[in-house]
Amino acid sequence: MTTTTHPANAPETERDVESRPPGSVRAWPRGTAAALCAALLALAVALAGHGGLPGLPGHLGSLAETLLPWTALAIPALGVLALLRRSRTAAAALVLPVVAWLTVFAGTLTDKSSPGGDLTVVSHNVNQANTDPQGTARSLIASGADIVALEELSPDTAPAYERALAASYPHHFSQGTVGLWSTRPLRDARALPIMPWTRAMRATVDTPEGPLAVYVVHLPSVRVGPTGFDSGTRNDVAGVLAGILRAERSPRTVVMGDFNGSTDDRALRPLTAGMVSAQSTSGDGFGFTWPSRFPVVRIDQILLRGAKATASWTLPATASDHLPVAARIDLTP
Repeated sequence: MTTTTHPANAPETERDVESRPPGSVRAWPRGTAAALCAALLALAVALAGHGGLPGLPGHLGSLAETLLPWTALAIPALGVLALLRRSRTAAAALVLPVVAWLTVFAGTLTDKSSPGGDLTVVSHNVNQANTDPQGTARSLIASGADIVALEELSPDTAPAYERALAASYPHHFSQGTVGLWSTRPLRDARALPIMPWTRAMRATVDTPEGPLAVYVVHLPSVRVGPTGFDSGTRNDVAGVLAGILRAERSPRTVVMGDFNGSTDDRALRPLTAGMVSAQSTSGDGFGFTWPSRFPVVRIDQILLRGAKATASWTLPATASDHLPVAARIDLTP
């Protein structure tokens, strides 16, 4: 009697099927699991990218939307799995997440800047533990910005920034942990009561094109822990700020600062609704800002209403753990 053996990973033949014991279950074809994972990844990217991801416990939907660009890293991993399984099915299924990812992000990767603009604005979370305020200030001055917004000032560092920026920016207002420096006159500058302590302000900047309402904000921090994405306080404060912005009567408004979240985060939609992200409309790439040594997410934002950005970019790293963000703004109707 002759027994025919097959390699463990060989496709099942008709003779193998006939020789299976009655009631036995045939194993999945090679690569089915990898193909299923690719399909699920494509579905998740498509849903999250278009705001269709269902609500998840622990605000995990917000976390998924924040980190969505990094789903691209799963595609090479699935490709390696398809090669190891030598599965054409799995390899073909990789087309799905690639198409889904490009559908959501292809426009982000292109350079959307254009010529023109009336002034340049810069926002920077300078980090209260910054050991080189003077060097940070020199870097911001070198950007040529007309308006500079700073977040996370401290009683120890705020005077250093005031001294270093005074010559280039004669108009200044700061309170609590936020401040604004401008080459153009400021008026109606005041702190905003969105939290028990001051982490937001508003001022009117007088420009040759007319008044510009400028908001500087630093929303509360978020944490990822056993209970999920702990962003409740940030979300509540964002809602308060959104109400203030709805009542703003200036024809032109810019909101700058550390949002501790991306503009794709569903929880920030009350704040971002009606505003336009400078990076989304005039940037080149994702413009990640944090952490500065290896940025993985853009949590520092410049939002506009009644004006448009012609360019958006990040500035070189300073002694802070955030990168500064900049935008060129066109104030004409």
